[in-house]
Amino acid sequence: MIRLLVVDDQELIRAGMRALLARTDDIEVVGDAADGIAAVERVRALRPDVVLMDIRMPGIDGIEATRRIVADPDLAHVRVLVLTTFDTDEHVFDALRAGAAGFLLKDARPEELRQAVRTVADGGSLLAPGVTRRVVEAAVHGGPTPDPDAHPVARTLTEREREVLTLIGRGLDNGEIAEELVISPATARTYVSRLLAKLHARDRAQLVVLAYEAGLVRPGE
Repeated sequence: MIRLLVVDDQELIRAGMRALLARTDDIEVVGDAADGIAAVERVRALRPDVVLMDIRMPGIDGIEATRRIVADPDLAHVRVLVLTTFDTDEHVFDALRAGAAGFLLKDARPEELRQAVRTVADGGSLLAPGVTRRVVEAAVHGGPTPDPDAHPVARTLTEREREVLTLIGRGLDNGEIAEELVISPATARTYVSRLLAKLHARDRAQLVVLAYEAGLVRPGE
């Protein structure tokens, strides 16, 4: 059973999410919260597996709430799935940087929502490549492009690790990375796992952000 906490400042949305997910056999809504401060307190008290987190809320917003949850070693198992109204919301980028496992549009279909919760609860990241790239590129557009050879993230990596991180940033999955680099899928998975450990990234979502921040992927590529 996946334990879920719903966080949104609109009571109607919280009630709707609870009602929708309450009819799911493998998901239990254990509570909700209307702002970021209450969200952090409820997470610490209830220890859910997944948090559906709105971004814009009174008090502290969903980005800061996510950051506090991710920074707490006692909450290492908790995964945050950000809810947003627009797929070009630049604040989603900040949420991914803060440690969110992915994001979902509020108008997602019921089964998409259920599957998203299952995916992040299972340790995966919810990143539709096309949408994710639009979010990241909107956030970094117009700023100076880092030099990968000088960036501290890229400088810690081997040439092959840089290639793999670049392909992750471009939205390729492990199978596509294996095909692109002419390596086995198992080897591709090994490289991804190595990058997660080496860069202290929680999941693939943070690797995408790091690829852009290091200049390995540039907007429009």
